[in-house]
Amino acid sequence: MALRIKKKPGELEALRESIDRVDERILDLLNRRANLARKIGRVKAKANNGKPRRALLYRPDREGIILRKLKGNNSGPFPTDSIEPVFREIISGCRSLEIGLTVAYLGPEATFAHRAARQYFGHRAGFHPLPTIEEVFDAVERNQFDFGVVPIENSTGGTVGQVLDIFVDTGLVISGNIELRISHNLYSKSGIMEKVKKIYSHPQGFAQSRGWIRSHLHDVEIIELSSTAEAARRAGHEPDSAAVAGKLAGQTYGLKAIAERIEDFHQNFTRFFVIGKIKVRPTGHDRTSLLLSLKDEPGILFKALEPFARRGINMSKIESRPLKRRAWEYLFFIDVEGHIEDKKIARVLKEVKEFCLFLKVLGSYSA
Repeated sequence: MALRIKKKPGELEALRESIDRVDERILDLLNRRANLARKIGRVKAKANNGKPRRALLYRPDREGIILRKLKGNNSGPFPTDSIEPVFREIISGCRSLEIGLTVAYLGPEATFAHRAARQYFGHRAGFHPLPTIEEVFDAVERNQFDFGVVPIENSTGGTVGQVLDIFVDTGLVISGNIELRISHNLYSKSGIMEKVKKIYSHPQGFAQSRGWIRSHLHDVEIIELSSTAEAARRAGHEPDSAAVAGKLAGQTYGLKAIAERIEDFHQNFTRFFVIGKIKVRPTGHDRTSLLLSLKDEPGILFKALEPFARRGINMSKIESRPLKRRAWEYLFFIDVEGHIEDKKIARVLKEVKEFCLFLKVLGSYSA
């Protein structure tokens, strides 16, 4: 019998074997983490007489603290901005062993709201598209779903006033905040620009890529639809049409990219709110959103804002919106740094309330 001589692995093969061993260790640690998560779920359920409640089992504040700590402890070379998406998925997988969260979003499938929801909750949550923002709020309020994801503002297009109008009357609060970079591509079934006779998109999609369309397809028909995802779906059935939409929509509906990143401003972000019934606990790095309507008095806006400045509270946003119920009265949408449970914030709001006809804390959440 011939002797088999074991060949000494080269440097590349040795490194690959080392990576394989590390991957096996990572997998083992993931399963150990999953077992611990399952035990935590049982302890929480036992503390609640065997009937798990989402308020006990889901802790967005703790997840925010975990993610911030991991990013702060990263010594590299693994990219710090890759830590959050990786661990969001790990947390999502482990959370699914404790509880199956359900999330409504402004649909249809493959909208930017859908992408934002998956980015925040991970792929193991149950996602359900709804046709309007009102229906998302209503479904969560009726306990049909645990949370909802709705757009609140775009860095170039401004605030979604409809969301603020609904917040006046709803009992829901903001449980989380998502900032999503928005990039638009031009898609069609064939991927050939010369075949395009009409373009579908949401009004915001057109507004954010108006310059590119004017330069390259100025003579085609522009048709506005309810979402960029619906635009992609429609383009998938019409060979002479195209859609201005995001990558997820293009992939979902099997389209080919004619051109990528056609938005006029590449620093284009949309902010989404996670809405629900869970009030998030302080994380040490929080933001609080407010709605208020002021009395009709000289200098009243200055009087209402002065307490924030005097107590050193940073106001990151203020925007006015007409109050629909009364002519020539306005709601102010305000973001401040800090949590409603912070004593300094509580004192300021007590002062500010004296100048208000209406003041509502929409929620405090991890910034």
